[in-house]
Amino acid sequence: MTVDVMLPYYGDVHQMKLAARSVMNQENQDWRLVVIDDGYPDPEPERWFSTITDPRVTYMKNEQNLGANGNYRKALTLVEAPYVVIMGADDIMLPNYLDVVVSAFEEYPKADVVQPGVQVIDEQGIACTPLVDAVKKVYAPKTSERIELKGEAMATSLVRADWAYFPSLAWRSETVKRIGFTEGLDVVQDLALLLDIAAEHGSMIVDPVLAFLYRRHSASDSSVRALDGRRFDEERRFFQQQAERFGKLGWKGAARAASFHTTSRLNAASLILKSVQKGKFDSLPRLAKHIVS
Repeated sequence: MTVDVMLPYYGDVHQMKLAARSVMNQENQDWRLVVIDDGYPDPEPERWFSTITDPRVTYMKNEQNLGANGNYRKALTLVEAPYVVIMGADDIMLPNYLDVVVSAFEEYPKADVVQPGVQVIDEQGIACTPLVDAVKKVYAPKTSERIELKGEAMATSLVRADWAYFPSLAWRSETVKRIGFTEGLDVVQDLALLLDIAAEHGSMIVDPVLAFLYRRHSASDSSVRALDGRRFDEERRFFQQQAERFGKLGWKGAARAASFHTTSRLNAASLILKSVQKGKFDSLPRLAKHIVS
């Protein structure tokens, strides 16, 4: 197989089925799908997968809940193909997804990761552009054809605003297995991996062809963490560490962007009114701290 699609799962059963079907319905059929159920308390996923006879589809259930970071790290231990996608269990691959990312790797054989075109959808599957995604569009590379970002340019662009969509990324398996996910990170683990690649002078291909639907939930783990401020505690520590690393590398622009982490501060500012509306007054000090520090 050319591509392993790893599907760490915990959550809505119906949306997980849509995600799995979108893999099985790819125009490029050179794939393997591995679903790693992190102990979701519902027998339906196991029952449903037992009816699927395609030998390329594997379903397994963790005996103990590992959490998002732990389940992602487990997924990497199961990778066998040259390329891997760690897909969200509520996202959807368009039928052309694998063709787009495999073609990009063929054109850039030394690339470490590919970002295809993405459309954001809401809980009902309707296309939308929330504020966070509107900001991503402002900072994302503007291109009508494939481009390659490397090293410092890649790091500076991503640290200004993490415009990448983690579940839609296709990775070179050798690279992602070697670097892995940093233990203890729950919100910025994807950005951390991308910046680790950049720090090694690796490269990222950006392909504007729409190939993936990314579902954004108001009640997602990252959204809940953002609203009560926990997300920003992790982000602030992370950006401080990146600023120090880039400074040592002599990457002044990347270090400055990490130190300012402007879009992260703006995100915190946008949540203050929302916190007040929801009565989460205890989160205000955390949000305010992130804005000014």
